[in-house]
Amino acid sequence: MEPKSELLVTLTLFMPLIGVIPILFLTRGREARIKWYALGFSLLTLGASLVLMFSFDSSKAGMQFEHLWEWFQFGNFKVSYYVGVDGLSLLLVVLTGFIMPLAILFSLDHVKERVRLYYAFLLLLEFAMIGVFVAQDLFLFYVFWEVSLVPMYFIVGIWGGEQRIYAAVKFFLYTMAGSILMLLAILWMGNHFGTFNVQEIMSVIQAAGATNQSAFPVGPTELLLFLGFFIAFAIKVPIWPLHSWLPDAHVQAPTAGSVILAGVLLKLGTYGLLRFCIGFFPKVSVDIAPIVAVLAVIGIIYGAWVSYAQTDVKKLVAYSSISHLGFVVLGIFALNSAGFQGATLQMINHGISTGGLFLLVGMLYERRHTKDINAFGGIWKVLPVFSGLSLVIALSSMGLPGLNGFVGEFTILLGAFGSPVLGFWFTLFATAGVIMAAVYLLYMWNKVFMGEYKQPAEAHGHGEAHGESHEGHGDAHGHDDHGHGDEVDMEAVKRAYPPLSWNEATALIVVVIAALVIGLYPRPFFGYMDASAGALAAEVQRYVPGQTTVVQE
Repeated sequence: MEPKSELLVTLTLFMPLIGVIPILFLTRGREARIKWYALGFSLLTLGASLVLMFSFDSSKAGMQFEHLWEWFQFGNFKVSYYVGVDGLSLLLVVLTGFIMPLAILFSLDHVKERVRLYYAFLLLLEFAMIGVFVAQDLFLFYVFWEVSLVPMYFIVGIWGGEQRIYAAVKFFLYTMAGSILMLLAILWMGNHFGTFNVQEIMSVIQAAGATNQSAFPVGPTELLLFLGFFIAFAIKVPIWPLHSWLPDAHVQAPTAGSVILAGVLLKLGTYGLLRFCIGFFPKVSVDIAPIVAVLAVIGIIYGAWVSYAQTDVKKLVAYSSISHLGFVVLGIFALNSAGFQGATLQMINHGISTGGLFLLVGMLYERRHTKDINAFGGIWKVLPVFSGLSLVIALSSMGLPGLNGFVGEFTILLGAFGSPVLGFWFTLFATAGVIMAAVYLLYMWNKVFMGEYKQPAEAHGHGEAHGESHEGHGDAHGHDDHGHGDEVDMEAVKRAYPPLSWNEATALIVVVIAALVIGLYPRPFFGYMDASAGALAAEVQRYVPGQTTVVQE
């Protein structure tokens, strides 16, 4: 390892935190400068993550750019600042760097209150999320995991909709409940293995597996530890039936909060399943995989079915996340290289596509101040560019060939079909979710963008007009010149749907480009993951019945 290469991950990690400092110390009245500072540091973080990606050696399976520094010790517990990336975490770091500037771009036009605090929380959240993906010490991982709760709690609780306090508290309590179980499991692991170092623990577990032994005591200990991690991650994903906090959080969150929540924050859970549940507990993962896969398939179908029933367009997109992330969980518990790679790529794809959907929902809300799907219609003729970009994003989310969603879902289904623990029936039922996604997404797009014009006055009779009072409303009320009878007042309609701002258009165009790049040329992304996914799959295969029997000491 080159002397300076170890600093690449640390630089990427701390760049957002460095950006918080000037924002906090700028005096009031400097809102414009605060906004551009936040955008600038988010772009620097993206740049650092891209340097990391282009410097990565995809032929190696292990951690790269490792930075290890002994932090402190209490009793027998030694805690280190230990960070690094492999092929499974690298792309998630890049995703985090990609999503945050998009959220900030949208916020530049629409967030008007407590600007300094808002952007400080966004950058602090980015710091914590990257920390979760790069931490290679369990104690450090847990610190970043908990820190990520705080800024999102305040983003929802301060800048959210009318029920923001309820949604923020529910999100916090659900996640904290799972975190306590994970903390107990982490403390047990540190005491048993004498270290919190993730790589050292995995080395012990793998060495035991290679000699047909177990690194854990006889009895239910390994299963209980698995559940301690699994429940925390399952709540964060969320896996059905632990999902009830998600629709509330999405609906009440400001647009940027929903973009980050769907784009990155939920991936902390799926990443944890892959890194820790599979990595630490391969035997239990093999035994329990069919059960988790059943929950994943239920989530796929349930999320799609409930999405179709929604009249709140933001809630429709929120429930779609449950369905899409069910595919990710299915891929992880296929327990083979194709499943791992498909799941990781689908994490990226979901972040791009669903993040894009929340951006366009936010843009619609800023123009009509309602999320009632029946209040829209006819936008295609008024804003054809916006409608076209929105169509591409919706098609990418439903998995149309040539766009990013197809590549991830196809690879997951391929992994599930060839899985030693799943197979045909799981693949068949999951495929139904693909069809259902096309139904609810095309339904949404048709209701919002096609059909007849709706007079601006009609929109005020629907749903939660002016619900999200903390996001700026612009000048899109359109109270006058409403037209009469069945006539459509075109001037009033155009005032209800003003053109996209440069910031809004840039954000959507970037999302569309990313969807096309991954959809048309996914090979480099698989290349980054191939060695790491293959190595993890090889470790798990030892525990598959009929191959190698692993006994306990």
